Amino acid sequence: MDEDATPPANDLDALVARVDPDRWLSSRLIAEAQDRADVIVLYAYDHELARAPKVASNALLGEIRLAWWREVLDEAFGRGPVRRHPTAVALADVIVRRGLPRAPLETMIDARYRQLDPEPLDGAEAVLLARETAGAAARLAAQILGAPSEGDRAEAAGALWALGRRQLAGEPPPPPELIRPVCTQARGLSVAAFPAGAHGALARAYSRGPEPSPVGKRWRITLAALLGRI
Repeated sequence: MDEDATPPANDLDALVARVDPDRWLSSRLIAEAQDRADVIVLYAYDHELARAPKVASNALLGEIRLAWWREVLDEAFGRGPVRRHPTAVALADVIVRRGLPRAPLETMIDARYRQLDPEPLDGAEAVLLARETAGAAARLAAQILGAPSEGDRAEAAGALWALGRRQLAGEPPPPPELIRPVCTQARGLSVAAFPAGAHGALARAYSRGPEPSPVGKRWRITLAALLGRI
């Protein structure tokens, strides 16, 4: 597996700031440095999985990349040596220290297989993909932030962000009747859990386009945090 996307000196924070500035901005709301670093690891992991359908020249190579990450989970949960990849090493450390469950991490892998199919996703499939990728990462982030009971809300907020990104990329939005329940579920995140889904505040701007400037994104996320509302 190539290492072209891994940052020098294992600097995952710099990687996420570059490739995933939205969630990097929301992670700045996390006051405690170790919590913030651990959440960044989740976003780096999600980035690596998202790359599989994008950089593979065919579906088989994409499957090989995703299988590689499943083997990383085998190593991490088996408490054995983990392959020397910055994100893999960091993820294994977070899994052990935080007691993260395997199921959502594996769901994030499984979900990416759908993107290897050239057929476009329908509305329900798009919502499910958003929940099982960015949504699952947000759920795990809420656990790291000490708010596992708010996993459903965090997942919905993360899914809204992912759906907004799809629209920004020109993908058709799911019908309102599928989006509305996600919006409703994303409401009411506590102060503790809010950074896990703060990037969901960008979804509305993305649905309208064009993409806000970095300053505009920071303003929207900060305002959402001040108001306590996605």
